[in-house]
Amino acid sequence: MKFVILETIGSPSDLKKLTFNQMGKLAEEIRVYLLEIISQTGGHLSPNLGVVELTIALHYVFDSPRDKIIWDVGHQSYVHKILTGRREEMKTLRQFKGLSGFPKVMESAHDCFETGHSSTSISAALGFALARDLKQEEHSVIAVIGDGALTGGMALEALNHAGQLGTRLIVVLNDNEMSITRNVGAMSAYLSRLRTDPFYHRSKEEIRDVLQRIPNIGPKMFKAAERFKGSVKYLLVSGMLFEELGFTYLGPIDGHDLRTLSRVLQRAKLLSGPVLLHVKTVKGKGYPPAERRPNKFHGIGSFDLKTGEPRPGKPQPTFTSVFGKTVLQMAEKHPELVAITAAMSEGTGLCEFSRKYPRRFFDVGIAEQHAVTLAAGLARSGRLPVVAIYSTFLQRAYDQIVHDVALQRLHVVFALDRAGIVGEDGETHQGILDLSYLRHIPGVTVMAPKDQSELAAMLKSSLQYDGPVAVRYPRGAGPQTEVDYHLPELPFGKGELLRQGEDLAIFAVGTLVYQALEAAEILSREGKEAAVINCRFIKPLDEQLLVEWSERTKSVVTIEENVLAGGFGSAVLEMLADRGYRGKVARMGIDDCFLEHGAADLLRRKAGLDAAGIVDFIKKKGWLDS
Repeated sequence: MKFVILETIGSPSDLKKLTFNQMGKLAEEIRVYLLEIISQTGGHLSPNLGVVELTIALHYVFDSPRDKIIWDVGHQSYVHKILTGRREEMKTLRQFKGLSGFPKVMESAHDCFETGHSSTSISAALGFALARDLKQEEHSVIAVIGDGALTGGMALEALNHAGQLGTRLIVVLNDNEMSITRNVGAMSAYLSRLRTDPFYHRSKEEIRDVLQRIPNIGPKMFKAAERFKGSVKYLLVSGMLFEELGFTYLGPIDGHDLRTLSRVLQRAKLLSGPVLLHVKTVKGKGYPPAERRPNKFHGIGSFDLKTGEPRPGKPQPTFTSVFGKTVLQMAEKHPELVAITAAMSEGTGLCEFSRKYPRRFFDVGIAEQHAVTLAAGLARSGRLPVVAIYSTFLQRAYDQIVHDVALQRLHVVFALDRAGIVGEDGETHQGILDLSYLRHIPGVTVMAPKDQSELAAMLKSSLQYDGPVAVRYPRGAGPQTEVDYHLPELPFGKGELLRQGEDLAIFAVGTLVYQALEAAEILSREGKEAAVINCRFIKPLDEQLLVEWSERTKSVVTIEENVLAGGFGSAVLEMLADRGYRGKVARMGIDDCFLEHGAADLLRRKAGLDAAGIVDFIKKKGWLDS
């Protein structure tokens, strides 16, 4: 398709020259362009297809970067990037050194705030608005937040604060009834009622205008109603929750109607105080496969544009699917087991569990803190909660893990999907901090499986351990093509010796165990023998096994897919130092940095965490020269 209008858009100012008919054509072209790009690069398709008109209207009405537009989560910012001079760079989307899939301050002046986790935009926007007022400036600040993100407690805290302050701020609620999977909870039900309200297009001001046009009695009716605690609002106006929080509520309106969007945004721009504009959109709009299954196309790899089917990948079972199957097996034997997730039932592999055991399954929405404390309450009451949350998102519930679970030594099993290097989603999604933020919490057991079969064994074993247990495992397929779901339970705190060697000991955790074994094979062909131990447990360490092989070889390398500070290698160093060890120790892991986006294998190689990198690291130490 020839992009007649899209090719004329080099910056948001070019939109202001277009008619509404031309902007409608632009929306069509952008959808086609998105499909062409994302079918090749992968990415967040359905969220971006749903916000095309909304993004065009925002940039038509406001003047970015003078006006600040903050995208909650940020995975729906592709259209924004296209309109702000990055159209050609979209071909590098989510590739190493290419365009990020999320807002990046270093990419463009139009990206005023970096996001990646949900429910942060209103807080950040309020900060921008307060700074504007302190500097006596006049520009607008707009937060664009989805209805899924609005279930997050931080968003509600920010709404409460913004309404209390009365600061001029616009919150655009992009309501598509979805986060990654279908939204749940009272807020979702409330928004659903607003969508079907017969007075959906009215606001308090509009009703006042109508009443005041009634001869003689209209103004008196309005004043009388105002004296009775705003009866007009309570009886006729949608959005009372937001009005009571101090916002002027507008909507809901059709988020694909450019004329209406532009008109209402212009009105919101002129209102004083905080405004909430409720916009109804269709996730995946314009691409039938994505409209039918928006969750499938929320975040997707490359796919066939004609069929919507993913391009062929590795045949190995994914860690996520093994987790889902194992938890089902566990639930059959343990009726007290319950499963909890935070708007990630499909992403964590719990869909089948939710269908088979609906009364034992709890999707709390995007509310990780609540998920953890809910699990604590269930555990305290004799249930056995398995909490499945991505590694990077569990960071948000750190305090709850410490105070509500660990402090009471409650038996809660945390399944940390997407641990380690995740890849194309970049800094906000890399799960490279969990070993550090969990290891130092008293009483928490932390494990990492080398492959899918060991994951199944760890999950089943975790039911027999005391206190909080965390099992962290990576995204995607594992090294095995067949999974053994019948491995015996793992002895608590015990690693396994996989290879003997007298020249060097390699202590590894997680799937890097296989890279360590391959590195040992390379060294063996060069006449040096390295022992390889799959430590399995980051906490507690198998001190007896690790000390034995440290003393035998006098040279130790630790390997982990986690930041070096406070991680597995640090635990080994601390343990050996306490034992008075005099040999050599070196650690391999992620340096003191946030990992940028790119293919996971490429990032692993750049970090030196593949077999060749491990061999190079060891050789540079010079330990094997003699």
